[in-house]
Amino acid sequence: MGSILARANMTAPAAGGAPPRATRVLVVEDEPMIRMLLDDMLRELGCTVAAEAGRMDEALDAVGKGDFDIAILDVNLNGETTVPVAEALAARGLPFVFATGYGPHHLPEAFRDRPTLKKPFQVDGLGRLLQSTLAGKS
Repeated sequence: MGSILARANMTAPAAGGAPPRATRVLVVEDEPMIRMLLDDMLRELGCTVAAEAGRMDEALDAVGKGDFDIAILDVNLNGETTVPVAEALAARGLPFVFATGYGPHHLPEAFRDRPTLKKPFQVDGLGRLLQSTLAGKS
């Protein structure tokens, strides 16, 4: 995991299948309660919420700034698919995972191979998914 730590300027790996400490996360989620839950879970994992977005314009702006190590994208923002955000992240080579309460058939076809966090989720599952995605194993 040393190369991941160096690439993202992280300090040390967290224990128990969690992402490296100080991992900076972009959270793209339109539901305030889910966003708050994600914030709490990410902090528990030792991550930093670098930016939050509840609307498409906010999400694209945050991706343009790119001041994060990984993004968590809700598949649907207020009735809009987050495909433009996923495309912008992919174009910049930034890792991301989808969060959805629906099955894989609801994911955008071009991104069905991407890691997915199934709602509702637990902190340990979130940690493992972020760790494996950052390590390039997902």
